[in-house]
Order: sequence, then C-alpha cells, then structure tokens
Amino acid sequence: MWLTPEEVALKNALKLWVTEKSNDYFVLQRRRGHGDTGGKITGLLVGALDTVLDSNARVAPFRILLQVPGSQVSWVIASGATAEEVQKHWKWLDQNLLPYMSVFENKQDAASFAQGKVKGLIAEEVLGGQAALEDDPARFREVLARFEQRFGLPQQEKLVAHYSCCCWKGRVPRQGWLYLSTNHVSFYSFLLGKEVKLLVPWVEVTGLERASLGLMTDVIRVRTRQRQRDFSMFLNVDEVMTVMSQLADLALRRLLDSGGLEVDKSLQQATNVTKRVLEHQALRQYVLSLFGLPRSEKLQEVMNCSMWTPHARCHTPGKLYTTDSYMGFSSRQEGQCTLLIPLAEVQSIEKAESTSALPNPVIISVKSKKAFQLIELVQRDELVENLTDRLRALHWRQAMFRGHNQRKKSQVNRASQVVCVFQISSTPYYTFYYDGVSSEENDEVSDETLRNTVLTEALITTFQTGLSQSPNNKIMSEQLRVRVWGDHFEEFGRGVHMFRTDKIRKLVAMGIPESLRGELWLTFSDAFSSLAAHPEYYADLVSKCMGETSIATEEIERDLHRSLPEHAAFQNQTGIAALRRVLTAYAHRNPNIGYCQSMNILASVLLLYAKEEEAFWLLVTVCERMLPDYFNHRVIGAQVDQSVFEELIRERLPSLAESVPDLSPLASVSLTWFLTLFLSVLPFRSALYVLDCFFYHGIKAVFQLGLAVLDANAAELCASTDDGQALMTLTRYDDEEPCACSEEAGPAGHTHITVLISDAYEKFGDLTVRQLERMRCRHRIQVLQSHEDTTKENTLRLVSPDVSLSQEDLSGLYDLFKTEHFISLYWGDGVRTPPEPRAVSRGYTESYHVDCAQFKSLYALLAPWPCGSHTDTVAQRTFTLLDQNRQNRISFTQFARWLGAYAAASSDFNWLKNHLLNDARSMWALNCSVCLSGERKSHEEQLKQMLKDLAKEKDKGQEKPLPHMNQREFVQFCKTLCNMFHGDRAENELFQAIAMVTSLVLQIGEARHKGRTSGAEPKEGESPDQAASSVSASEGDWTASFEQILASLLTEQALVNFLERPVDLSLDAQIQELKTTSAALTDIRTGNL
Repeated sequence: MWLTPEEVALKNALKLWVTEKSNDYFVLQRRRGHGDTGGKITGLLVGALDTVLDSNARVAPFRILLQVPGSQVSWVIASGATAEEVQKHWKWLDQNLLPYMSVFENKQDAASFAQGKVKGLIAEEVLGGQAALEDDPARFREVLARFEQRFGLPQQEKLVAHYSCCCWKGRVPRQGWLYLSTNHVSFYSFLLGKEVKLLVPWVEVTGLERASLGLMTDVIRVRTRQRQRDFSMFLNVDEVMTVMSQLADLALRRLLDSGGLEVDKSLQQATNVTKRVLEHQALRQYVLSLFGLPRSEKLQEVMNCSMWTPHARCHTPGKLYTTDSYMGFSSRQEGQCTLLIPLAEVQSIEKAESTSALPNPVIISVKSKKAFQLIELVQRDELVENLTDRLRALHWRQAMFRGHNQRKKSQVNRASQVVCVFQISSTPYYTFYYDGVSSEENDEVSDETLRNTVLTEALITTFQTGLSQSPNNKIMSEQLRVRVWGDHFEEFGRGVHMFRTDKIRKLVAMGIPESLRGELWLTFSDAFSSLAAHPEYYADLVSKCMGETSIATEEIERDLHRSLPEHAAFQNQTGIAALRRVLTAYAHRNPNIGYCQSMNILASVLLLYAKEEEAFWLLVTVCERMLPDYFNHRVIGAQVDQSVFEELIRERLPSLAESVPDLSPLASVSLTWFLTLFLSVLPFRSALYVLDCFFYHGIKAVFQLGLAVLDANAAELCASTDDGQALMTLTRYDDEEPCACSEEAGPAGHTHITVLISDAYEKFGDLTVRQLERMRCRHRIQVLQSHEDTTKENTLRLVSPDVSLSQEDLSGLYDLFKTEHFISLYWGDGVRTPPEPRAVSRGYTESYHVDCAQFKSLYALLAPWPCGSHTDTVAQRTFTLLDQNRQNRISFTQFARWLGAYAAASSDFNWLKNHLLNDARSMWALNCSVCLSGERKSHEEQLKQMLKDLAKEKDKGQEKPLPHMNQREFVQFCKTLCNMFHGDRAENELFQAIAMVTSLVLQIGEARHKGRTSGAEPKEGESPDQAASSVSASEGDWTASFEQILASLLTEQALVNFLERPVDLSLDAQIQELKTTSAALTDIRTGNL
C-alpha cells in the first residue's frame, strides 16, 4: 500500500528492520521476526508494540524507503502485509520511476519528484475509494487497509470510525483497536503472539450501555443474545458511545422490520455513512426535537451568536440554527430563552453596520412589524446570502401556489354544475342540529349537512362543561388569566415568533385560559405554519375521502362514540361528524399510519378548543412532528419512551428502583401515560393542563410529570407487598390527585394538578432534549430486538407443528436463514421488502426471505445428500418448486417445511431426488448451456431459450430428431422409472410392466445392432473385422430410438395409467405424502404393522 511520505531519521533504529533489496534511491526492508526462523521473541514483542502504538510503518512487516544518496534522512513511501504485495510496489518503482530519477542532477530534486508521484498515486486511490468522504483521506485509507486485511470483509463494508481501546476478558484487558462499520462492530488485538479478533454484527447487538468495571468507570458494554463485551480506555467515551448507538440504530432500522421507522435519505446508502454525517444527523435530530420542526426539514447552518432580548434588555448568547424553512435560536442553557421564526413570516434579512459594541449585526424583519437583532456572527455574509436565497425561493413558491389557487377558484366559479363548494371563512355558517328533531325528513337533512359541512368554530363555544365551581368564580379566574397573558404578550410578543422563557413556562403550568387555549396550542406547536401554507388542503381532502370505505374508516366508526362520551359535544351528532371528518381526512392523508387507537381521544380534545381545520393540523403536528413514531402498527415510539422512562426512574428515583427492582408492573400504567398523554387516566380538566405543557415542552413534559407522579407516591409504592397493590396506588392517584379543579387547594390529601406540574419542573427540570434523544437512540435498539425475539417466537411456534425438527434445530435454522438474508442486504443488491399485511393469527412469519442465489448457498450447506456437479441445478429446481407465487423469493416457513420434509423421510430420498434430476441427458444439456455461455442461467431462462430454439427450427421447416439412447443410458432410464414407482399402490404391477418393456427394448436394440453389423460391407482395402469395428465406433454397440422406447411403453397399460395420472406438485401435498410415508415406515420398524 502506498503511504504518504513520512520522514524516518534512522533507517534501522534498534535493529528492528532487515534490508532485503536496495538501490540508489529505494530500500526494501523486512520487519525483524517476520519470514525467518530466528528472532521469534523479537518478532512477538515487535508485534505487540505495533498494535499498542498504531504506527503503520511498524505494523506492516514490509516497507519501502525513499532515500537520498549520501544522506541519513529517508521517507517511508510504501508498506505491505505480504512479500508479494510489497514486491509489486518495488517492481513498479523500478520500471516506472527509477529510470526518470537518474535524469536529475540534484538528488534532492529526484527525491521530491518521487514523493510527488507517490502522493499522486495515493490521491487516485482515495478518489475512487471510501476514504474520499473523510476529513483525513490519507490517514483513513491506511486504517481502512488494515481493517480489510484483518477481518477479510468485502470492500462494500463501509468503515465509519476506529478507536484505540481495551477489550476486557474477565479481569484481563487486551489493548487493541475497535473498528465501527455500517454492519459490524469489530475488535483486533495482538499481544505476545496471541491474536484476538471479534466480529459482531449490529443486528445481533441487543443493548449498549455505560457501565463500571472495578476502578474503570467509563466502560461501554455491548450486549448480544449470547454474551457481553466490555470496552474501556477511550479518549472520548461520549463520542464513541454516540457513534455506536447511531450505527446500531441505523442497522436495525435498515435490516429489521422496524414497524414503520424510516431511515433518513442521507443514510440509506451505506457508502454515504461517515462519522461527520452521523454527527450532523445527531445534531439535526436534536434541533428537530428542540423546536418541534417537521421531520423533512434539513439542517443548514449552525452558528454561535447573541440575540437582543427586549424583556431582559441585553444580548443573550446562544446558537442560531437554520433549516430549509425555519430559523431557531436557543440560549446556551437549554430552555432559558428560545425563539422560532418561520421563513414564511420573514419580510427581509439585512446586514447592519458593524461596531465594537455590535459586531457583525443582522436585522430580521417579520410581517408583524417586529425586528430581531443578531450579533457576533462570524460568517455573517454567507449566512445572509443563504437565507436570502431560501427566502426568495419560498416567496416564489408561495406566489405560484396563490396563482394556482386563484385559477382553480375561477374555474369553479365558471362551472355551471357545482353541487357543493367547501368554504373556510372566519364567519360561521354552520347550522347546529342538536336540539332533537323528531321528523325523519329533518333527520335526513341533518345527517347530510353534518357529513358535508366543515365547522368553523371550536366546539367549546357551543358546548360548555359543568364545573364544580360557581360561574362567577369561573369568570373571574378566566378574566384574571386572560389579563396576565395579555401583559405577557405585550412584553414578549404574540404568535409563533414569541420569545419562550421561564416566565411563559410558569404561565403554562398554571393553565392556559380557555379562550386562548386553541390559539396557543397552534402557536407552541407551530401548526399555524402548516395551516397558512395549505389554505384549501383540508377542504379538498374532506371532499375526496368522505364516503370512501376502508379498514381505517371502519375502525373510526367503531370508536367515534367512545371519544369523550361524558362531554356534551360528543353526545351530539355535531361533534361526532366533525370528529369523523378529521380522523378520516388524516387516515387518507397518511395511509402508513391510517388510524390508531387513542387518536380519537386526542382529536376530540383538539376539536373542543380549535376550529375543525385547525384541529386537523394540530393532529398532523402531533402525529408527524411531536410524536413521529408513536402511531404505527407497533407503537415503537411509545415503547422506546417507556424504556427511557424506566432508565430515568433508576437514575432519578434510586430508592424506588431499589425497592421495586422489577419495573414491568409500573410500565403497564406508565405506557398509557405516553400513548394518551394522560388524557385517559386523568379527569378531563386536569388532563387539559397536561396537554398545555405538552404543546409547550413536547414529550419532555410527559417524562417530567410521570417522574413527579412516582416520586409523590414513592412511599406507598415501596411499602406495597405485591404488584396489584402498586397498580392500585397509581390508579387511585390518577383519580384523586387532580380532583380539585379550581385554583384553590383540594380536599385534604389531594394535590392540585398545577402543584404536581410545578413539582415536576422543580425536581426534574434539568432533563434536556439532548439527553432524551441520546437515550432514545440507545433504547430503540432494545425495543427493536425485543420485537425481533417476539417475531422469532411466533414464527417457530407456527412452523414447528408442520416439521419434525426439534425446537433447538429449528431455532438454529431460523438464525442461519436470517443471516443469509442479511448478507444480501450487507453487500449484495438485496433490499429488505416490507412485511406484507398479515392477519394477527399468522404473526410475523414472513419477515425474511431468500432469493435463488441465497437458497443455493443454504442448499449446498444443508441438503441431506451430495449431488456433485448437479447440486446447483437440483437447488435451482427445488427453489422453482418452492416458489409457488413466482416472486423469486421464498419465506422461512416454506424453507423450514421443505427441510423438515426431508428430515421426516431421510431414509429414502430417491423419489424426490430423481424427480428433480429428471434424466442424465437433460442435465447434460443444462450444464452445457451454463459452460458455453460463461454465465449461470436460471431454470426459466433455460426453458425460454429451448422454446426459442424450437420455434426457430419450426420456422425453418426442420424437425431435429432426438438422439438415440445407448445401452448405458437406457439402463439408467429404467432405474429412474423404478425409483419413480417406489411406494406406489400398484408397485408390483409396474415393476412387472417395466421388466417386460426393458426386455422388449433390449431385444429390439440387439436385433438392430446385429442387422447393422451384418449388413456392413468392407470398403476397398478394408477387412470385414475392420468394417465392423468402424460401425461400432461410429454408431455405438447398442442403441434404441425414442419411437421404439415409446412404442414399447405403450404396450403395457399399467405404465400408461401411471404416466397419465395427474400429480399434485404443491409443497403441502408433498409434505403430507412424506408424513404419511414416514409414519408407515416408523410403524414397520416398530412392528406395529
């Protein structure tokens, strides 16, 4: 391998190198202890030193030095793991470089010329390899070469990062190198002659965690299903942990059935995955979660700056994050001051004059006639230019969209046959039918109107709920809160781009006024931006989807009357119809999610405090931004957060974790908190306070509130004697704690919801979004592997009754089948196909498939008999037999049944073997087609080629006769027929019939042979014996034509009946037949028959 020239002061320091070849400019050296019989101890010590110090020139046993004649300075320009590799480089230098170096008069110039050539060679290799995307391509190229040499993985295996560390075996550490690639975590060590290699696929990793090992506190523990490995002595353990978690999470998303989790487009190709890309992806995920941005947003710029905050009357230092459609500012201390500015609200971005007090200022003006000032921007010009370009492009798209809508409206107005036009206006035009109409005609009109009219007011304006407090107290409390919020708006701004500080957090904890709740939910979640960007989207969506039927609409209809049934708005068809439209529209918008339980409860609450179109966009924001992985067929996101919550309990509530080691009973309650955001476990008025906090803080609020609930009940939970008592404690607390809905204290022993929220902020307010995102990445690995174990259990449980393999063998077969499936995804062209929709009773039995090439590999490894040169064709035909759907892939169920059928009838495979082999002549033809073409053809391609050849011959009017069968081929043909008759009911009659046919054909062939021999006349100068031998050589000793064999077979009615009988070639029929045969053979062996 060519190396970047590195200066070496002494050519043979400490006598560690032996010179093999040399000339005026180059020296080829061998590491002492390599390739000779002496110096074994030296070689062992040197090898250990090489591994510890990671010096590439010393690691490789061979190297080439560039020297200047008469100087003691040399440069290492090449190294090699084998003599052949370094000899290749030496030969190139001798033929292509050395002759030109003699031209230089100055020897130093010649050495510089050689260094430039070597650097050019390295640059060419870097541009065409993985190292081109790295920060230090030359250095990474050397590491990549060692990685490929040590582990022998294909070049498609993308190396991402490497770290020096120790791997612990018991109490003994082994110093070496940890290599992290897209599909594997690998470790290599060489110490005192003992080489250690570890290669663990990411799909086998079930957990990553930080642990302590004696005095070592920064230990990374990698868990698999079989064992665990501990790694320590990292320079930056946080960085290593982050990269390992990201790679494991990426591999599991890409390879396993992740239940709807999507892989970012920038990471779908393994060749694009680098350490820098992973760092950028982690930062992007943090920014999206911090500001609640759409998942499609791409992070553009991240810059340190300071923003003028009028409420504090100073510049607050922090960071500016820009994406495709947003600008976000966050103070250095997360949560102290946050600002989100959609580019759609920006009018101009200008550079102001820079002064010593205000260096590099930028002024951002928005449509609400406000301006924001940023200073201390190092790359101000580049930032302003990029933002201006994106702003210009956004304004152009908005203009095009408005023009399209205007043309669409003009076309609708000109149309003469318009039945109904949906209108979304600020003036309500909806007629409420909730006063009970007895007329059937009026009922029909009401039903039709309800289904085809979009509400333009929140349901709470019409349907009020009964409260425990008096109306006067309620009005006074509401007016007081509205006045406080009004003062806050004057100081901090109103709308999406309002400053979010600690003061607004306290106001949210005290509860949002009902008159402002819908507006502030839209503001905090930024659903306003989606609503403004798609003004007619919801109305068009409703007009398209209403009236359609699907599985989602059936589930929606079933749950409509279960949504807040205690509230008056949903005891009436008005609320039910609005809820139906919102849920059906979202199911139509996002068919990957469709409809999931708990969405109806959330949508019901949203409709109470927001207009129907606003409630729809709030639901979109919750499902696709704030809780992106919650609403899928496996609720992966909720389970991941539940697992994170359990870790937080162990960290933040250690006394409770010690008293209740098994947290699974608590998980059954807390999982509901995450799935329904406390809406199904708290009284309605208290749940609204939780929802206020959720829209402001995101999912972090649910974590904090959940910890506060457990902390408040820690004493009772620790004193509980069984799981049932602990569950009753939490369930009772859900009912009692927030029962006082007024701002005054509740009954004795009861805690108001606002007090609980304040305690949550005070005790667990240091929980940050960055911490949650890191924990989510680690715990997602555990959740996906848990689903994988469940999938395996379901598959084995469903397959085991149909096969005779033991559970242990079947489990090993499943792992082998899955590994073969993954290999095509690692380095082949295979792409994981998403699982097909299946009934619940079938489970996830079709998660993994293998194609024909993979099946041939498994067949050669597991087939119960060797087939020699015919193994490939037998495997091809077996695969064709199993692939009944002609999709060029088979599932594990089909594979296990096939192998189980052979195991059940392992005493006699001749019938199936001969059925697959057919006869020797067709096998030879197939082999010839493979050899002549130089590439392997599938069975279908071979058949197509044969049909094409026959069609060509038919067009030419030529009919090629079949070749005659010699005596050896005829005997093999008869043996094949006998094997086909084995086990048949008329076996004896068939054997007698084939004996008669065999005798008849032999007699015909013998007579023909004698006739040809006696009728042959010797040529001139040739004896009769020579003539007979020539006939024998040209025609064969004995032959029979196809017509003669067919005529002989037709003389025996038993053979005719057997050959004309239809045979069921389906796999189930063969398995049933094998089971029957196997049972009969077993009874015969045991003497039951």
